[in-house]
Order: sequence, then structure tokens, then C-alpha cells
Amino acid sequence: MSSSFDECRVLAIPCYTDQRGSLSVLDGPPILPFEPKRFYYLYNLPADAHRGCHAHKTEMELIMALAGRFKVTVNNGESTREFELTSPDQGLYVPPLVWHDIYGFAPGSVCGVVASQRYNPDDYYHVYEEFLHALRQRAF
Repeated sequence: MSSSFDECRVLAIPCYTDQRGSLSVLDGPPILPFEPKRFYYLYNLPADAHRGCHAHKTEMELIMALAGRFKVTVNNGESTREFELTSPDQGLYVPPLVWHDIYGFAPGSVCGVVASQRYNPDDYYHVYEEFLHALRQRAF
């Protein structure tokens, strides 16, 4: 249904390591498929928490496990794929019109998200049936 679903993939984030530790850098294209406009992070997450549980109309995101690990399920209305994020030098690219659910948080996990837009409540589909309806409308 949505060709953007095929774009969901884990991206390698450049990592530079020496005796002082590791440093990873994200400063936009070509590593990110968008110019970053916002960064936020989730922490103090209960193991049974579900975050995300929405899709965006136009926003693109890179979801990263800055600490710990967790799973992300992406859905295009027809198919579902699951990813496990376990390292701060990788991130899951989620294009627009892909429903995503973040869950299975290990203790101490920190989930960071880089977004292509500033927060806009009108860019969200929070109800799965509304998301499916929007996909059907785009198909015609």
C-alpha cells in the first residue's frame, strides 16, 4: 500500500571512538534523509509502556536507543515489521504515513527521536482507524 513503508530501515550513525570514549554525530543529510528540526527523548520508562502509537502525515523521524534497548513495530495498514534497537550508533528511520509503536523497554532505556519538523499536533494520526482511512484515501 505505502511505498514509504519500504523505507523503514536501521541507519548507521557515525561513531568515533578513542581512549576517552565514543562520540556519535547526526548533522543531517546525507546520514539522515531529512534536515533535523527537533530532538526529544523518553526516559524513566516502565517495561510495559507503549510510546508512539501514532503515524505522522508528513513528519519523518529517526528513533534511537540512546541507552538500553527496546522494540519498534512499524505498520503500513497491511504489513507489520519489528525492529529491536540496542545501540546508540544506529537509528530506525520512520517515514510519514507509517504507524509506529515503541515498547519492550529494558530498565534504564532512553529513547531519542530526531524529527524533521517542529511539534505540530495536526500532523498526527492518533487513532488507527483514521490512519487506515487516510491511507485508503491516498490510494485513490
